[in-house]
Amino acid sequence: MAINQKSYDYGAAKSSIREIAAYGAARKAQIGAQNVFDFSLGNPSVPAPDAVRASIVRNAALPASQLHGYTPAAGLPAARQAVADSLNRRFQTSYEPGDLYLTCGAAAAISITLHAIVNPGDEVIVIAPYFPEYRVWIETAGATCVEVMADATTFQVDTAAVDAAITPNTKAVIIDSPNNPVGAVYTRQTLLSLASVLSGRSDELGHPIYLVSDEPYREITYGAEVPWVPAIYDRTIVCYSYSKSLSLPGERIGWALVPNTNPDHDELVLAVAGAGRKLGFVCAPALFQRVLIDCVDEPTNVEAYARNREALAGGLRGLGYTCIEPEGAFYLWVKSLEPDAEAFFRRARDLELLPVPSNSFGCEGWVRLGYCVSYETIVGSMPAWQKLAESYR
Repeated sequence: MAINQKSYDYGAAKSSIREIAAYGAARKAQIGAQNVFDFSLGNPSVPAPDAVRASIVRNAALPASQLHGYTPAAGLPAARQAVADSLNRRFQTSYEPGDLYLTCGAAAAISITLHAIVNPGDEVIVIAPYFPEYRVWIETAGATCVEVMADATTFQVDTAAVDAAITPNTKAVIIDSPNNPVGAVYTRQTLLSLASVLSGRSDELGHPIYLVSDEPYREITYGAEVPWVPAIYDRTIVCYSYSKSLSLPGERIGWALVPNTNPDHDELVLAVAGAGRKLGFVCAPALFQRVLIDCVDEPTNVEAYARNREALAGGLRGLGYTCIEPEGAFYLWVKSLEPDAEAFFRRARDLELLPVPSNSFGCEGWVRLGYCVSYETIVGSMPAWQKLAESYR
C-alpha cells in the first residue's frame, strides 16, 4: 500500500465525539439550532475573559515581525516565565522557564510527552472511562494502551487494579483529574495510594514508571481539592491547556511541565524538546503565547458551569435518570436506560438529543453529556429527555 496503514485506519475510524458534533451541526442547519440539543463537544459556551480580548488588541499593535514571527521552539522565555511564576505562586514550587515546553494545547503536550518517554513495546496504563484520543497518542508513540477500570462506584483510581496491571513493560500511567468524561476529582488519598504503588513497582522493576497528569480542567471545580500531583509523586509530568480555563479551545495553547523535582528532569527536558522537534510541534501560536503573559492568572467563570450542572443533573434525576455527581470539569456521566449505550444514543438522537455513548470512553452502559452548552439548551432539552425516559417504560 502506498500510504501509511495505521494513519489510514485512524482517519477511517474517526472520533465518535466529533462525528456526533458534525451530525449536530448539520441538524442545526436543517431544523434550527434551538431544536437540537447537542451535548457532544467540550466546547465552552462561556466567553473568554475580557482581559484576553484586551491582550489580543494590545499585541496586535506590535510590529509584524514580533506578532507573527517565530518564537523559540519551546516558546517565548517571557511566556514560560509567566507560567512558571503562576505555578510557583499557587503551589509553592520553584519552577523555571526551562522546565516548560509550550504546545498547541494539551493534545500536543501529551503526544510530545509520550514520545519523550516510551519506546516500542512499552505499555501505558489509562484509567477507564478515559478520553479516547489517549489510545491514539499512545499507539502512535509505539506503545500499547492498557485499560484499567476505575472504581465502579466512586470512579476514583482503583490502585489495586493498577498494581495488578503493571508489567515489566509498563512505562507510564495517564491520569486526568478533574476527569473527562466522569467529572471525578482524584482525592489526595487516592493519589498517595497510586504514588505508593508506582514507587514500589518502579523499584521492583528497576526502571521508572512515569505519571502523566493531564489537567485541562484543573480550574473548573465545585469545591473539591485538586492536589498538585508532582508534590505527591516525583516522577510526574504535567500536561495543561488553556482551552477550558480561558475558553480558548480553537487557539491551541498549552504546555508540558517537567518539574524540577523529577529525578530524571535533565534527561526529560531534552527528550520533550526532542519529541517536539521530531513531531514538528515547535513554536506554539505566537500571539497566544503573548496572551499568556497577560492572562495566565485570569479566573475561570465556574459559576456558569455550576448553574448548568445543577440544572442538568437535577433535571435528569427528577426524570428518573442515574447520574454521577461531577466534582469538576463540565461533563455529566449518565447511566444508559439499556445496557447498549449505542442503542440508547440512537434512540436519544431520534429526539434530537446528542450525548456521547460510553463505548468511546472504554466502557459500556453510560453516556457523557457536556454541560458547557448554554443554559437555555439544557432547559430546552428536558421535554426530550422526558420523552426518552418514557419510551423505556
